Amino acid sequence: MTNRLRQYLRSHPRIIDAALAAAVFAFSFPGAVVTLPGHELGVPWWPGVLLAGVSCTALLRRRSHPRSTVVLATLCALAMAVLGHVLTVLLLGPLMIALHALAVGTDRKTANTFTFTGIALLATTSLIAGSADEPLVLKLIGPAAWLLLPTALGTASRLRAAYLEAVQARAEHAERTREQEARHRVTEERMRIARDLHDVVAHHLVLANLQAGAVARALPDQPEEAGRIAADLSGTTTAALRELKATVGLLRAADDADSPLEPTPGLAQLPDLTESFRKAASQSASPPKVNRGSRPPVRISRRIASCRRHSSTSPSMPPPTRPRSDSLTPPTG
Repeated sequence: MTNRLRQYLRSHPRIIDAALAAAVFAFSFPGAVVTLPGHELGVPWWPGVLLAGVSCTALLRRRSHPRSTVVLATLCALAMAVLGHVLTVLLLGPLMIALHALAVGTDRKTANTFTFTGIALLATTSLIAGSADEPLVLKLIGPAAWLLLPTALGTASRLRAAYLEAVQARAEHAERTREQEARHRVTEERMRIARDLHDVVAHHLVLANLQAGAVARALPDQPEEAGRIAADLSGTTTAALRELKATVGLLRAADDADSPLEPTPGLAQLPDLTESFRKAASQSASPPKVNRGSRPPVRISRRIASCRRHSSTSPSMPPPTRPRSDSLTPPTG
């Protein structure tokens, strides 16, 4: 209920202004008949109430026209001082509320200018047109104290509102910065996953390429060795798929039961990596073992038969003649 009432009042500020003006006007009735101790009221009470009513009516425009409201309330207070009313807080209430609104809605210089100008005018008017029996302290310190109080409170309220606004702006900036930092971290994590994915796939593709080459070289002469290497090739591709699934699984949700959120291979798997490359290199570098009792390959047999056929059909070359020994004897002089 209280929250609803606050929201309703915030959405209808005119209701607050009207209620405040009515309350201040109600306090003006006893303020118009206040006199010094031992003195009777020497002026009618209704002019003071009428001037207070005009000031309270001006308070309805204090949000949109704070300067005009302060000027009108100051003029009404000066008129009451000229008529001989004692300027108590009950009669200065409209001017105090107007100064508070001015301090909240404008800067400090403007609020202080209007406040000190009003204090000087009221003090001067009280000294000139006031009752001679009224103490000097009441004429000078009273208006100054009552008018400085709302100005100070309004300035403090304005500074507090500015501080809260700055804090909210910093919080919004921090929130935007936090979101940008989160997006930056997500981008860096994706780049890291992409690098890990590249390393995993490149390692297994190179290893599979070496093993496939070894299978191709060993298949004609060593079918059993080729079968063993092919089995290793199948294990290599299976490991590549498993590590690829584990790396891509990092992009899934953490609550996904099917997501293998395991770290990618690191330095702990370095010995296995070295051993796999060593075995693949030895398999690709070792020449195939040819069984002497076995039949030579078809390609080699065809080459031997072609060489024999060409040698049988080609014309015979004359044997090279050796030079005579006397032909090499230098002539004698």
